[in-house]
Amino acid sequence: MEFRILGPVHLLADGREDTLSGTKQRTMFAALVLAEGRAVSDEHLGRMLWDDRPPGTAAAQIHTYASRIRRRVGPDVPLVRIRSGYRMLAPHVPCDLTAFGDLSGQGFRALREQRFEEAAEHLRAALECWNGEALADVTDHLAAAERPRLEETRLAALEARIEADLITGRHRRLISELTGLVARHPMRERFRALLMTALFRSERQAEAMSLYLDGRRLLVDELGVEPGKLLARTYQEILNGEVRTVMPHRPAH
Repeated sequence: MEFRILGPVHLLADGREDTLSGTKQRTMFAALVLAEGRAVSDEHLGRMLWDDRPPGTAAAQIHTYASRIRRRVGPDVPLVRIRSGYRMLAPHVPCDLTAFGDLSGQGFRALREQRFEEAAEHLRAALECWNGEALADVTDHLAAAERPRLEETRLAALEARIEADLITGRHRRLISELTGLVARHPMRERFRALLMTALFRSERQAEAMSLYLDGRRLLVDELGVEPGKLLARTYQEILNGEVRTVMPHRPAH
């Protein structure tokens, strides 16, 4: 059996995908997986299922969802009632979120220790744990509470993987990927700094400088702030003719 929440929420049993029926049931299952063995209160489940407008039958419905999940996961994965909440005990069950955390952690560690090829390999494997947008088919309430945090960990791992690739000389092949990432995340200065570095190392200095100026205009016009230290440093280094590695190597966990 495997649990999957980094994409559509489902579990795999005997190699077959079980998507769990109904948004509410998937939401409760995902909330239990995210808790990683900790108790999840009825109050929290109610907020994730119905926001601040739970129906009068909320307790009964939560009990029903728990019973259905219990049948799906089977006796080897205890789902137990604890006071006014539930706890799912599944440390032995592979989970995409756990695998992502382990692999990205190894990647960040290798990057800090300047084992760049190994870092890129671990981080690439970590990112392959994702199958689209995390928590793709749960309630808006759970998605709003948890998806931004999960997405930030994905973007941090992606930035680190790109830097490892950049350090190992893959700058030319990174330009297309980074151009798309800057377009999708125009306020994320790290992607812009990485793209500036890739352009500079591909003998496209004028484009790298133009990218900085476009980013500076965007930040000033939209937020009223100047570029941060990372972007400003990268620009200055391009002017000086030599760009160092870009990231302080901190995992976003």
